[in-house]
Amino acid sequence: MKRLQNQMVTWRRDFHKHPELGFLEMRTASIVAEQLEELGFEVQLGREVMHPDFCMGKPDEKATAAHLEWAKRHGAVEKYLPHFEEGYTAVVGILDTGTPGPTVAFRVDMDALPVYESEADNHFPNRNRFRSINENMHACGHDVHTTIGLGLAAMLSEHKDELRGRIKLIFQPAEEGVRGARSMVEAGVADDVDYFIASHIGLNVPFNHFIASNNGFLASSKIDVSFKGVASHAGGHPEEGKNAMLAAASAVLNLHSIPRHADGATRINVGEIHAGSGRNIIPDSAELKVEIRGATTELNEYMKSYAEKVIEGAAIMHQVDYDITLAGEAISAKGSPELASIMHKSAEKAGLTSELENNSAAGSEDATYFMEAVQKSGGYATYCIFGTDLAAGHHNEKFDVNEDSMMSAARVLFEAAETLTHE
Repeated sequence: MKRLQNQMVTWRRDFHKHPELGFLEMRTASIVAEQLEELGFEVQLGREVMHPDFCMGKPDEKATAAHLEWAKRHGAVEKYLPHFEEGYTAVVGILDTGTPGPTVAFRVDMDALPVYESEADNHFPNRNRFRSINENMHACGHDVHTTIGLGLAAMLSEHKDELRGRIKLIFQPAEEGVRGARSMVEAGVADDVDYFIASHIGLNVPFNHFIASNNGFLASSKIDVSFKGVASHAGGHPEEGKNAMLAAASAVLNLHSIPRHADGATRINVGEIHAGSGRNIIPDSAELKVEIRGATTELNEYMKSYAEKVIEGAAIMHQVDYDITLAGEAISAKGSPELASIMHKSAEKAGLTSELENNSAAGSEDATYFMEAVQKSGGYATYCIFGTDLAAGHHNEKFDVNEDSMMSAARVLFEAAETLTHE
């Protein structure tokens, strides 16, 4: 067990040092695929487990090609890169015991964030020489999640004879921005799953504590808005211009004025605005990045529909064209109490202090697509939280975790797998 714990630290620090953004996890996915095959798992890669029509916010061909070269230079396992080179970077590992039993799936995510990691002397990854080598960062713990997935794979492989049925390990790309899960669901990854468990590290849960069913995730839509007007000389012929910036500014003010709903939490935020090219030019283009959330899918849809009308109205008012692109989306979901109870007992058996459920409003998670698909087919699903000590909050430049949390997390998931495959 000590050897596996040391290996998990090595994996985690390597992933942390080489962070990759959503749909660009080529190096990470290639290492995951290699490790799973060495452990005796059947692997399904890239387009085999992703539907291209449902990948939201995917980088363009130029960015994808550039990152492929980066991955090659930084230790990607080239045998697997043909599966990932177009940016379809999912990996599914299947362990078939050859005996009758259910299919149990565990989902972890792999992507990093566009956060520049701290170079402070007291930042543990910097002090111990595994700080990110590029301008991105694992500032939400997905390096830890990937490592927990591999640690679980090692335990499952070692104890295969004690298990029944089939186990699927789902390594998902592009969770940040809630962009990657739906493509895997649409590709059928969840179709045969009887029990589905997703998990996350941290989220303000203390070290060695566990939440068996976290139900507070909000439904969410991420939209990119572009306004297209007509440029003109601001002093000589302002009447000939169609000001895209004014349309964007009008939209920003009115988006934040959308009435909130009595039925539950609703959120909207314009996080970015880009417009203009010079002080004496009527701006002919403007772009917004908008995030919408609701306590339920229906409330999120209320906010999204209202937002679309506001954007259209701003465009009409200023006589410009507009376009709305869906860059990410997640639905609401609630964990299955039956499965949460099993996870609760598994955590206690592994020595963690366990809470059955938490319903506090939180961020958003596209694992909810998997949960909904499994539950609609008569299966059970839950989303778990593993507590840890945090150096700083999620998405912060000094984010870091207590690495001792990884082994206990893998042990809880293995205990659950052992129980569930005998259900």
